[in-house]
Amino acid sequence: MSRLTPLPLAIAACAVALGACQSTRRNTELAYVERPVEQLYNQAAGELDSRDYANAILLFEEVERQHPYSEWARKSMVMSAYASYKTRDYTTAISAAERYLALHPGGSEAEYAYYLIALSHFDQIVDVGRDQATTERARTALNDIVRRFPDSEYARDANLKLDMVNDQLAGKEMTVGRWYLRSNQTLSAVNRFRNVIETYQTTSHAPEALHRLVEAYLTLGLKDQALAAGATLGYNYPDSDWYKMSYRLLTNEGVDIEAVSASEKRTLIERLIPGGN
Repeated sequence: MSRLTPLPLAIAACAVALGACQSTRRNTELAYVERPVEQLYNQAAGELDSRDYANAILLFEEVERQHPYSEWARKSMVMSAYASYKTRDYTTAISAAERYLALHPGGSEAEYAYYLIALSHFDQIVDVGRDQATTERARTALNDIVRRFPDSEYARDANLKLDMVNDQLAGKEMTVGRWYLRSNQTLSAVNRFRNVIETYQTTSHAPEALHRLVEAYLTLGLKDQALAAGATLGYNYPDSDWYKMSYRLLTNEGVDIEAVSASEKRTLIERLIPGGN
């Protein structure tokens, strides 16, 4: 079988031509009527193509019930998870995908099962001002895909989503750090801003985090550390507004950042971010 993908699989599965499909009972359980596995699976796939996800789930579950040891039963587990995902029942989708992985960790659909888990977490990410536990779970699941299947199409998509997830987490750190700074809890603010530049330094929040460190260190009277943050900001984002603001702050405090040589700047960067360049 080719790699499992959502709609193409459902369409390809209809290779066995069906006559008029029997109407499906719209309840939580189908009456047991023994049918060939191909017929059941293709009927489920047809319901999936028609976006009747509730009936698709019932029919995929019926494949498992009637033919539990077949290849179609394994595929049905994952397709049932996909149908639940499409209804935004993310908890059920994750549970179904995890059940497949527990039973068939090396199965041909394992890659897609991991992807469904990651998607289900990713689609639940809320705004930056709220708790980020779901965002953390999404990051873990996306990293799992990249680690397990580095050359797959799912890994490429996971990497794109990881950029968004990291930006979200960095944004949360910035929100908390700014609040600490306004509340005169400067050391706590420093910890938040340092976490952004150490953990999320490739995100859009890194320049502001460096500027806020300049502010915070100057507030604490730590001019050397402020210079290190300013030098890092100037080295990486010389044309940014954040650097212009930091430059003014440092100059007003009598710190001449222009007098620092390139080699000295690299040393300052390494002091601020071990391994930085």
